Amino acid sequence: MIVRGGTTNYGESMGILMLDTRFPRIPGDIGNALTFDFPVRYKKVEGATSSRVVKDADPALIAPFREAARELEREGVLAITTSCGFLAIFQEELAGAVRVPLFTSSLLQVPLIYRMLGKDKKVGIMTASKPHLTPLHFKGAGMCDIPVVIYGMEKEEEFPRVFLQNGETMDVNRVREEMVSVARRMVKENPDVGAIVFECTNMPPFRRAVQEAVGLPVFDIVTLTQWVYAAVKHRQPLIDTIL
Repeated sequence: MIVRGGTTNYGESMGILMLDTRFPRIPGDIGNALTFDFPVRYKKVEGATSSRVVKDADPALIAPFREAARELEREGVLAITTSCGFLAIFQEELAGAVRVPLFTSSLLQVPLIYRMLGKDKKVGIMTASKPHLTPLHFKGAGMCDIPVVIYGMEKEEEFPRVFLQNGETMDVNRVREEMVSVARRMVKENPDVGAIVFECTNMPPFRRAVQEAVGLPVFDIVTLTQWVYAAVKHRQPLIDTIL
């Protein structure tokens, strides 16, 4: 058997473009490697703060994100994602910069999830900041014509203090309570919501709590990353071990 080299290290099939932040990233968060049962490779984009990405949608960030994605590709990853769902606004520009699959946001799942539901259902979206989630983000995710219900965390206390204001400490129980409260309010006020998508990549640690609270499927950047990994790095089929 002949194998091919070309890079310094191997086995990190998924690359993750990281924002320049200092808040805690607990297991379940896209920025904590313990979230995954496979190796990931991180690349921080200097200057890409939460404010510049979420509030400003700063187009000056496209160039450094492109270069960081290309670096990950040169380092051997087979697919690339990001640590902020608001980067959906740059999906076309970033995906076009590399030859491997690149998915900026969990919102890319919305069209597929909607097709799974009955025609009388809507997709619920929980986001870090509803006022900053715009039609341009929906266009980037290919979800402009899909009926959605959007609830944001910007009016809560602990969640925005940590993830929007870059706090260096986090009361995990309080964030969980806020997430569950917002999800329950969404479903109570919109009983036609058939599934929930977390836009924010810091929300997945609380997926189980939300799912148990509302009794609906919950999708996020981690579920999407695991799905893409399964496509680019197939596990050894059982038949191979038999033969």
